[in-house]
Order: sequence, then structure tokens, then C-alpha cells
Amino acid sequence: MSKEKIHIFDTTLRDGAQTQGVDFSIDDKLKIAKALDDLGVDYIEGGWPGANPTDTEFFQKKIKFNNSILTAFGMTKRAGRSAENDPGLSSILNSNTPAVCLVGKSWDFHVDVALGISNEENLENISESAKLFVKEKKEFMFDAEHFFDGFKNNKEYALSCIKSAYDNGARWVVLCDTNGGTLPNEVTDIVNEVTKSVPGKNIGIHAHNDTGNAVANSLAAVLSGARQIQGTINGLGERCGNANLMSVIPTLHLKETYSKSYEINIKKENIGKLTQCSRLLDEILNRKPNQHLPYVGAAAFSHKGGLHVSAVQKDPKTYEHINPEDVGNVRNIVVSDQSGKSNIVSRLKSIGIDFKQDDPKIKKLLEEVKDREFIGYSYDGADASFELLARRIMGEIPRYISIKEYDVSVKKNSTGEIISSAKAQLEVDKKLILCEGEGNGPVHALDNAIRNNVDKLAKYSQYLKDLKLVDYKVRILNTGTEAVTRVSIESTDSKGKNWFTIGVSTNIIDASFKALVDSLDYKLFKDNAPASL
Repeated sequence: MSKEKIHIFDTTLRDGAQTQGVDFSIDDKLKIAKALDDLGVDYIEGGWPGANPTDTEFFQKKIKFNNSILTAFGMTKRAGRSAENDPGLSSILNSNTPAVCLVGKSWDFHVDVALGISNEENLENISESAKLFVKEKKEFMFDAEHFFDGFKNNKEYALSCIKSAYDNGARWVVLCDTNGGTLPNEVTDIVNEVTKSVPGKNIGIHAHNDTGNAVANSLAAVLSGARQIQGTINGLGERCGNANLMSVIPTLHLKETYSKSYEINIKKENIGKLTQCSRLLDEILNRKPNQHLPYVGAAAFSHKGGLHVSAVQKDPKTYEHINPEDVGNVRNIVVSDQSGKSNIVSRLKSIGIDFKQDDPKIKKLLEEVKDREFIGYSYDGADASFELLARRIMGEIPRYISIKEYDVSVKKNSTGEIISSAKAQLEVDKKLILCEGEGNGPVHALDNAIRNNVDKLAKYSQYLKDLKLVDYKVRILNTGTEAVTRVSIESTDSKGKNWFTIGVSTNIIDASFKALVDSLDYKLFKDNAPASL
């Protein structure tokens, strides 16, 4: 039995660029486009030529794609002028893309209020725009904006809008849930109705996530006959975002409900690139990845409860709906105050610590973790600190840099500028080293005190030169004069590996220093630095 093809249309570079706080450069767009092409999506919507300089320049790059069709976006012609004389359509034609996607109104309320034209004029805008691009031998798509709201308000007119595009040669009519308020049962019913007027092989779905149902709505549309899904990497998009293709793609490929009847262009081996693709976008945007994203998030296959871990070790299917490797992700066993021996054992194996099952040090480690988490430590987000703790108890961490004493002060100068300064006395090979530094905060000052004097650290200088502090978080765990502070530090180096350390104390400086020292020790350990004398 032959399978029907589902076409994947990515709009990260267009609709995703409308996300608050997102501003793609040309280089950003090129990197993302290459990743999408390597993945194998059918269409890449590159932006709106003529709408802004960045998008216009992007389409001038003459990019050669191996798997994807570059698509230019725009809107249907304006009322009162011909399609041939519409400057917006001319810009799109000049982009020379093989495919074009134009947005137009399909809700009579919007035609009246937003455009201020008659329903008939709007239909003419759609039909004449379609004719122009079909005549120019472009693969023409019509994004029926607010289609679902329009259908519920005036079914006949909404259908007449998409018919105007389809009857004049549109390859795709895309039903847009622009406000994102439509629910899966409504999508099912409405798409079933639409297929009576337009063949399913010509219908697409563009869902927004304002009820958290964008992926569900997209999948419901497929079951009702739609054969194109539009979405973005990580669900990027205006307001609450678009349908997340990092969820849509693996569902279509890995879930039997869809895989038995449908196929996509994205090859099996490329499904394993999804996690990499997801994190590339976050790297480009310079933001921390959402670890709770389905399939590709760092916590998507994390197991914390002892009963869960014990079962997963026997058979991952007990608590995993797919193999994490299928989407390029990994299993993560979390160590916390909820941990049992199974968590500890699994974590020790994953970080390469040799041990015997009856080693009393395992029990000691478990007790230490629980005791520390009782006073405020949290190792489920500080893997480096956990590994150091485990290796210290197992006797595998040598002594590197000893911190003899430190002093941190904060003052406000005559200009109102607040300056933090730090002094730290370190010991390496029985020699005392005085380090001093300033920063925009006490932790920054401590970090600079060590970093600015790294050449003084003798044999450790070469290992610490590329150490960088990426992020610093403080959480007050309770209130009052004896409030406990938890500090989390994210560090990285030139190899691109990030690690997380933690410190807890009633004093914020002390907590910070504990986390910072753990970061130094972890860097030295993973780089196989020699022990101090």
C-alpha cells in the first residue's frame, strides 16, 4: 500500500522572525536555511522580499538548496490596482524563487475592518494575484489568513476565498489559524468540510499556539485530509508561536498512526538531526534552550524518581515513548533528594566511574546527596558539581588549587558607580598566589581576580585561559536573617562544552565562591591537569 506524502513547510525565517526579541541577521538566516535544507524540509519560507532590507538581501544571495524549495512570502495585491502594477508583487517576482506564498484575508470581518474594502474586491485581489504567479510559472500558495475564524463566522465566504486561489491555479491553499484559538475537534470538522470543495492534496495547515494546540491542530488536519504542515523550529513565532516542527516531524515519522499511512521527505537518518537543529537555533538566538521541549529538550528523556530509574534500567520502554537516539537526544538520569540507589548507579556509569555494586561508598554518596539537598543543594541542574562530589567520595579527584582566603568589597564612588573588588589567596604546589580583580558584581570580581591572574597559576594557567563564565543565578531559599542562598554557575571553554556547578551558604559570596571553585576544579579534571604537590 502506497503512502500519501505530507509536505513540511518551514517558516522560521519569516513567521519565526516575528517573535518578540528575535532579529535575524543575514548570516543567521543563511545558517538556519542550510540546517533546514540538510534536514530535508520541503519548503523554506525565506522572508518577505521588499518588506525590509535583511529579507531583500537574503533573496539576492542566490542560495542553492539540495533538498528544499526556497519560498518568498508576501501579500495579495492591493485593491484598486492591477497585479502587474503592484510594487509588493513585483518585489516578490524579482526574488526569483521557484515558489511563492501570499497571505490574504478569508474572514469577512477582517476584509471590512482591516482592509476597508468589499468582499468582492478581496476575492479579486486573491484571484488576480494567483493568476499572475501561475502565469510566471511559480508554484503558488495562498495563506488564507484567519480561515478558521472566518469559516465559523461566514462559511460560504471563507470557502469562496480559498476557491478563488485554487480555481486560478494555486498548488496549495493553506488554512491559517492566525489567532491560534481553534481547537483540534474544530480543525477536524472544518478541514473535513473544506475537502468537499478543495482536494486534500492541495490543502495545508498553518497553526498558531495560543491555546497550546498548534501541533495537535496540525496533526488533526492531516488526519482530515490536509497534506502540508507549516511550522517553525522550536515553535518560534508571534505571540505564543507556531506549530513546533521539532514535534511534528518525529510524530509523523515515529508514530504508527501517521507512519503507516503517510511519509515525509525527511530521511530516517536526518530525524536524528532534530535535536542538533533545535539547539542550533537557540545558539544563534543566544538564548538558553527550553529543556522541556518534547523530543529534543534536554529533559525530554530525564528520569528523576527512583522507581522510574529502576524501571528504565530494566527496559527504557517503561518510561520512554521512543528511543532518545532516534531524534538525536540522550537519556539523562537525574540525581536529587528523590534519588534511590538506581539513580546513583546509573549516573556513575554514565560518567565513567568504575565501582562494585556492593561498594559502601555508593550508600555514602546517596546519603551525602540527600543531606546536601536537604540544606539547599540541587544536583539535577548541576551535573559537574555532582560528578565532583561523586569522584571525591570515590577517591578520584586530586587536589588542584587551594583557596586559602578571599576578601570581597562593594563600594559606590563619587560618580555613583558601584564597583566590586576581590582579593583571593590561592595555593598551587605549596606556593601562595595573590589574585586581585574588579567587576560589576562580587562574583564577577572574584572570577576576574582569578582570570586576570591566570598566568600566575603556574602549571594550571594553560588549562584555565579559555574558561568563561556564561551565566550566574541566585535563589534565596528561605527568608529571615539566616536565609540560605543557592548559587548556580554555568561555565564553558573553547571546546564548546558547558557545565553547571552549584554552591549553597547563608552568605551569598560564600555560596558563589563554592560554585566558582567547583567550576575551576571540573575544568582542570576534565582536561587531565596534574595534581598539586
